[in-house]
Amino acid sequence: MGGRHALWPPPGLLWALSLALPCDSSMSLPLSILLERYCEALSAHHNVSGPYCNATIDQIRTCWPKTGAGELVERPCPEFINGVKYNTTRNAYRECMGNGTWASKANYSQCEPILVEETKPAFHYKVAIIITYLGHCISIGALTIAFLLFLCLRSIRCLRNIIHWNLITTFILRNVTWFTLQLIDHNIHESNELWCRCLTTIFNYFVVTNFFWMFVEGCYLHTAIVMTYSTDKLRKWVFLFIGWCIPLPIIIAWAVCKLYYDNEQCWFGKEPGKYIDYIYQGPVILVLLINFVFLFNIVRILMTKLRASTTSETIQYRKAVKATLVLLPLLGITYMLFFVNPGEDDISQIFFIYFNSFLQSFQGFFVSVFYCFLNGEVRSAARKRWHRWQDHHSLRVRVARAMSIPTSPTRISFHSIKQTAAV
Repeated sequence: MGGRHALWPPPGLLWALSLALPCDSSMSLPLSILLERYCEALSAHHNVSGPYCNATIDQIRTCWPKTGAGELVERPCPEFINGVKYNTTRNAYRECMGNGTWASKANYSQCEPILVEETKPAFHYKVAIIITYLGHCISIGALTIAFLLFLCLRSIRCLRNIIHWNLITTFILRNVTWFTLQLIDHNIHESNELWCRCLTTIFNYFVVTNFFWMFVEGCYLHTAIVMTYSTDKLRKWVFLFIGWCIPLPIIIAWAVCKLYYDNEQCWFGKEPGKYIDYIYQGPVILVLLINFVFLFNIVRILMTKLRASTTSETIQYRKAVKATLVLLPLLGITYMLFFVNPGEDDISQIFFIYFNSFLQSFQGFFVSVFYCFLNGEVRSAARKRWHRWQDHHSLRVRVARAMSIPTSPTRISFHSIKQTAAV
């Protein structure tokens, strides 16, 4: 690597011009040209012999001046990146390659945001991150136990519990993939590795399948309660197709658009002015709205029956209404509460940070508790399985003790051993 290009003319005017530009530079072509000409003018007095890199402006709108091949240029960090104020006393770096072309990415790793004015929100964000990680860990543990219970208890494998089982599976896959994404280093994001893009695609697929299985839950309940349709006539393969297959073409379409129009940073995150992520977020929002209609109809029908019921039926329908209200976390209605940030004041922001991180990370735990651990069928089947194991274990102990009795002159027969074990 060659020498390091010294810091030269102060970039104050450059940042003033860059801040005046909107996110989509094509909307203000004259200002963009002015910015490029200003960058070229700063390079005019530099005489470079041999191969060199032309003056250019990157996506962050940092001016990289005319530089000789093999040199490393350092420039002050921009004052603002995506609306966040950064420390301009630190430097960003970019290398001019030996063939006279710039490196594809500049190194902004030394640039740090200034959080002096946002000490309290920064502290609460750190606490919220801890809550998020803790919630995902607890959720994965509870979901794994619930998954194993549905796997082992074959006596309860009706359509309703199979739907619960698939929903729990999507929560496990989504949370595990989320943890894997958190382990990816920032440099890998910048290098846009193929395996990293594939991992992001898999994560988004599990997110969509998770919401579609919530839709399956709502569809099943709506069919059984509101339409009073016999659940015995419902076909399992239809729900499996909706939950696992329909999200596949949605994510494939999203991945193709990302590849051609926004192929950077492992496809994680969304650039301002680009709406590619709405390819899969749109169906998710639609599913949530349909589930909201399902929930409204279910509660309406149950309340109607509650008002028209006799005294003997009142308790039964009241329990049904209470159970329906538990569907809020299951059907994903909690996600609808925070599509838009509630406000700019500190109290609203802090409430949003904690409440949203708690609901998002612990939702898998709530689903496990309400639809497995508190499920009467699951508890009854698990209790029977436990008692059967205890009886079997007790029988083995008794037989072992009987076999270990010292033999007397009178030989112990197999019939006497069975009688001893039966005591």
